[in-house]
Amino acid sequence: MKVVLPELGEGIESATVSYWFFQKGEKVNEKDDLVELTTDKATFNLPSPCAGTLTEVFFEEGSTVNIGETLAIID
Repeated sequence: MKVVLPELGEGIESATVSYWFFQKGEKVNEKDDLVELTTDKATFNLPSPCAGTLTEVFFEEGSTVNIGETLAIID
């Protein structure tokens, strides 16, 4: 399953990856905090949409991600 950066509110087009709570290859549960993201207005945690193994991470900490882009893959 793709983990996609959702809509974050009016006027917000991107977020910065602050911290990954899990590393590639680790098991995650649905609703576990997966990644911390920061916008110019707030810092928030994005929960895992499903349980599985984090198989791909496409953005390193410090990277900027646009709305709709895939952050990671969970199998």
